[in-house]
Amino acid sequence: MEIQENHDQASSETESVRSGRVGFSGPLSGPPSGPPSGPLLGNKKGSKKSARFKSEEYVEITLDVRDDSVSVQNIRGGDLETSMLASRLERQRPSLGSQLSFRLRQVSQELKRITSSSSKRFNKDDRSKSSATRALKGLQFMTKNVGNEGWSAIEKRFDQLSVNGALPKSSFGQCIGMKDSKEFASELFDALARRRGITSNSITRAELREFWEQITDQSFDARLQTFFDMVDKDDDGRITEGEVKEIITLSASANKLSKIQERADEYAALIMEELDPDNLGYIELHNLELLLLQAPNPSTNLTTNSRILSQLLSQKLVPTKEPNPIKRCFRGIEYFIEDNWKRIWVVLLWLAICAGLFTWKFIQYKNRAVFEVMGYCVTAAKGAAETLKFNMALILFPVCRNTITWLRSRTKLGMAVPFDDNINFHKVIAFGIALGVGVHAIAHLTCDFPRLLHATEEQYEPMEKYFGDDQPRSYWWFVKGTEGWTGVVMVVLMAIAYILAQPWFRRNRLNLPKTLKRLTGFNAFWYSHHLFIIVYVLFVIHGYYLYLTKKWYKKTTWMYLAVPIILYACERLIRAFRSGYKSVRILKVAVYPGNVLALHMSKPQGFKYTSGQYMFVNCSAVSAFQWHPFSITSAPGDEYLSVYIRTLGDWTSQLKTVFSKACQPSNENQSGLLRADMMKGENKPRLPKLLIDGPYGAPAQDYKKYDVVLLVGLGIGATPLISIVKDVLNNVTQYQELEEGMTESNGERGNARKPFATRRAYFYWVTREQGSFEWFRSVMNEVTENDKDGVIELHNYCTSVYEEGDARSALIAMLQSLHHAKNGVDIVSGTRVKTHFARPNWRNVFKRVAVNHANQRVGVFYCGAPTLTGELKRLSLDFSRKTGTKFDFHKENF
Repeated sequence: MEIQENHDQASSETESVRSGRVGFSGPLSGPPSGPPSGPLLGNKKGSKKSARFKSEEYVEITLDVRDDSVSVQNIRGGDLETSMLASRLERQRPSLGSQLSFRLRQVSQELKRITSSSSKRFNKDDRSKSSATRALKGLQFMTKNVGNEGWSAIEKRFDQLSVNGALPKSSFGQCIGMKDSKEFASELFDALARRRGITSNSITRAELREFWEQITDQSFDARLQTFFDMVDKDDDGRITEGEVKEIITLSASANKLSKIQERADEYAALIMEELDPDNLGYIELHNLELLLLQAPNPSTNLTTNSRILSQLLSQKLVPTKEPNPIKRCFRGIEYFIEDNWKRIWVVLLWLAICAGLFTWKFIQYKNRAVFEVMGYCVTAAKGAAETLKFNMALILFPVCRNTITWLRSRTKLGMAVPFDDNINFHKVIAFGIALGVGVHAIAHLTCDFPRLLHATEEQYEPMEKYFGDDQPRSYWWFVKGTEGWTGVVMVVLMAIAYILAQPWFRRNRLNLPKTLKRLTGFNAFWYSHHLFIIVYVLFVIHGYYLYLTKKWYKKTTWMYLAVPIILYACERLIRAFRSGYKSVRILKVAVYPGNVLALHMSKPQGFKYTSGQYMFVNCSAVSAFQWHPFSITSAPGDEYLSVYIRTLGDWTSQLKTVFSKACQPSNENQSGLLRADMMKGENKPRLPKLLIDGPYGAPAQDYKKYDVVLLVGLGIGATPLISIVKDVLNNVTQYQELEEGMTESNGERGNARKPFATRRAYFYWVTREQGSFEWFRSVMNEVTENDKDGVIELHNYCTSVYEEGDARSALIAMLQSLHHAKNGVDIVSGTRVKTHFARPNWRNVFKRVAVNHANQRVGVFYCGAPTLTGELKRLSLDFSRKTGTKFDFHKENF
């Protein structure tokens, strides 16, 4: 062991430790045994020498010594124990150089002890490298999701599943907690049984305990031997190419990777080529160990250098609970207001207006003669009616998409108005309307009408000018009048539209009989929502024929509705006009795995959009009236428009069926299951006509405001983010070319452009199916080829694959590293971007971005299922409060 010491008051310390076969040097707390001025090599007598230990291990620790403080700046080599040991240096705050030297000598001797004990367990040639840590984490048969309950839980399940005191092989996977991988569990059972000479298809409790002890053994060698036994089915200590193919097929099946199963022969040959260079026709245990100790997968190498990690330790990311409940409550309120102030002031203003209108009408009718007969019933009914007029007018504004797009793009109102929540506000107003209808109807039907029916002649006399000389004697008198039947019909139509708009019906989440299921879904929602045309006509009629108001200028319903209806009518006319001349020509059609339809179409003249925006699509072959929104996947600089449509409902399913008829099976050089390329070939199929309308504003279009963006897409939710990725790459490339003088400036071309702020993009795409990666394979490859400066960082996650470290995905990880190193292509995604397994650790993702971009504002854009919205939003708020980096969260809404 060699130690170099050269410490100054403001210098960095570097300690290089070189160890061969060394003896035990004593605990850290013990006194130093000698000066560290030369090689310290100790040979322990009687120690067994292994031929495998051929190389030397280096551990380098860089220290920053300033006055009375010492901080660890970098650690190269070693393992977790080494890092913990080095951290003790930071806990000491020596004021004199001698104290630091003493501590350095103690650490040096402790490192000798660690490397000495490590050499007894690990292959010094391979396991002393950083890949050893990854290898030790790999090949875990029992993970946090499998068998983590302990032996007592396994024993309990044995009692439940055993037959005549023996556990059948078919129940082994369920017993150990591996019920989702029955085939893999069956192979594991066979391997463990072969090792013990068990030929029966069932095992006793004692044998199960032996099995359990072996698969939970934390020794790497034991786990490696178990995995080798699974592959070596004839138990001859050698693995043939056929056995490799079988285990590849088994692993691919367990991880739902059908494309790897199809190419099992090719991948088996690749492994044999790598591990059997002498063409012996087999590989042995040490060959498999070599494969596992290859360079670590980037998906496990997500940490930054030690300097950045040390900065992370200083950040207060661990949540602390305020002991004082009052302070805790106030802090929670403060955070809530800080995060939602835009929504709060809008909702409070809306509530204040509703309350003001209700109170005004309430007081007005309390001072009229009708109050003496109908009492507070009529005041409540009229107050609710006034809020209904306001809300029926207001509910049209959030769905005026052209107006909102113009306001958010051309004005500064977005700084105070949450335009991204337009649909949510539309729903809030709808709830207010439902509440108002309820109060108005109940007050009339159960309170003031009965009081009028049962009024005496003397009490009724003031009411004659409103209801006529003959006093009503039944409810039918009210229902048959214009005021009555219009109100009843409106309530029925509103109830239908409101109910079918609920997620349970709109997304077919309820398990209904077939006859009723046909009345739900998006089509039912779309058509029922357009009943609003009839509702508004009836609403105006109902508001004109009033019992208690006879003067026309006091019948204010039409006054509330005039401007909103005109605005909305203009919106629909603009849509009809634009879509009339924006008929597009289909350039390419592709049907991908996962029920995804990709449409590439010509870009209409004058169609200008921003990445992240969306447009409406109409196909007359499916429905002449329905328009559906889809994110634009192409970048503004592309010469075409593209959308990716996942078939989740009635309309999208019919659209896919219509276009699939014109497609042919794709060849080996093309992605997708079916394709139709209008740009190639002479036999062009006849395709349905498409109309488009847009573009419309969306939260994702605000990405240009940020220097750094974090893009998160779940499944098909990646569509708007793909456009952003392409646009970032195009703009950064153009920016670099402009700086280098390779292209003309925008001013010379007479088209001044707003500066493009984004200089760094992190893209995380999470999907459960391997086939999903075909959707954007060409985009991924394009980014990796053209992004020379690493502006865009791509991360693909396949959640069907078990987490890294799980024995079920160990061979996939080995094969992935081999294939990517040789061919530069990932075996899971088929792109040049390596795929990570399972789900991302989002806290680590945010932590990494926060450290890399300290004191910057990061735009977080998420599109996908609402299940992840809460977690990403919480992390954005947490890191914004506790670090110098500010995360602004945006959720895509349709």
